[in-house]
Amino acid sequence: MTRGAVRCMYCDDSRATDIDHFQPLEKAPLRAFVWLNHLLACSYCNSNVKRSQYPVDADGSCLLIDPTTEDPAVHLELLLKSGRDAPVSGSVKGEETIRVFGLNRPDLVKGRMDAFSRACSNMRDWHRLCQETDPEADRLAQALLDSPFIDVVHAMTRLKPSVAAVVVGQRTVPALDAWRSAHGF
Repeated sequence: MTRGAVRCMYCDDSRATDIDHFQPLEKAPLRAFVWLNHLLACSYCNSNVKRSQYPVDADGSCLLIDPTTEDPAVHLELLLKSGRDAPVSGSVKGEETIRVFGLNRPDLVKGRMDAFSRACSNMRDWHRLCQETDPEADRLAQALLDSPFIDVVHAMTRLKPSVAAVVVGQRTVPALDAWRSAHGF
């Protein structure tokens, strides 16, 4: 249902402890047992922010990003230096998803900023271990992939080479390039 260490499919921070009905039962009771309508979520996102919210447009199409069928990066851009999510230009789904799930609440912004610092450091360490052919490199790579806010690592890999040095720092660029090659980005 989710990548890595069973994280919330919405905030990517907390452990997923709840099953959220993406399309709420109040709006679609016949989807109660549809597998793709069941998403792993933390209790905060499920019970405190989303609850039964399910905004739709005039045609009845959902205005939330469905992580089972859509790449969130089409609608959301993670601003690595600030830790904030921003809608991709013109994406109503991005705007609504940020609003409904409170994706820029202070704890998530701080968590992403901390994750960015750790990811840069871990990527440099991983790269050094790879160069030394140390088998611990694989374990470090897996730990990074299983960490909270893995969207930070994915955002780093999507950086254009022309801005990568400004965002991640010149010391991290070689490690980022090696990470992209090793992990198919």
